[in-house]
Amino acid sequence: MSAYSTIVKFFQDSGVFIYPSIMVLALGLAIAVERFIYISRSRKINRETWEELLPLLKSGKFQQVLQMTAKSDTAIGKIIGYGLSRAKGARRREDIDAAMEEGMMEMVPRLEKRTHYLATFANVVTLLGLLGTIIGLIKAFTAVAQVNPSEKAELLSASISIAMNNTAFGLMVAIPFLLIHAFLQARTSEIVDSLEAAKIKFLNLVERVKSDLGT
Repeated sequence: MSAYSTIVKFFQDSGVFIYPSIMVLALGLAIAVERFIYISRSRKINRETWEELLPLLKSGKFQQVLQMTAKSDTAIGKIIGYGLSRAKGARRREDIDAAMEEGMMEMVPRLEKRTHYLATFANVVTLLGLLGTIIGLIKAFTAVAQVNPSEKAELLSASISIAMNNTAFGLMVAIPFLLIHAFLQARTSEIVDSLEAAKIKFLNLVERVKSDLGT
């Protein structure tokens, strides 16, 4: 039997309760792919933007940086823009830090958006598999009680297939979803940590440049 035939038979033997699990799988995969692309792209462009802004910040060209960040859609660009806007009228480091923290609060949820659904889907698909298993077992016991002895083995086998297939499919979906969720969360944490590091570097640079200017 070919792999394709095996897969088709698996779904045919799983009953109707496999279809909600398939829908959860499709939705979860769509979210996982979209989040992976978004987070990977954000990671790349944030790094590129920071490498472009850092030399200008070191040389004290704040006005040029402000113009660049005003046109930027990146998280690092927005956060630096918030900090520079506040730095014009603020003398205390805490004031600039508070403005940049406001930018962080705006941008970080965009990075974390929808990722938590994957953990929820992992739990839901496991429960759907359990539900399919219970229905299959109920069907099995009903079959044993009501049919002729000659038909019991065949009906019992079909019902147990429904039960076991739903459990297996639920676990086959849930385990990768949990791993993908952990991976995306780790990537998101890396970006957030890099933004925090960039924020501290920016604050230190602003203090140094202001000190050099004697302000």
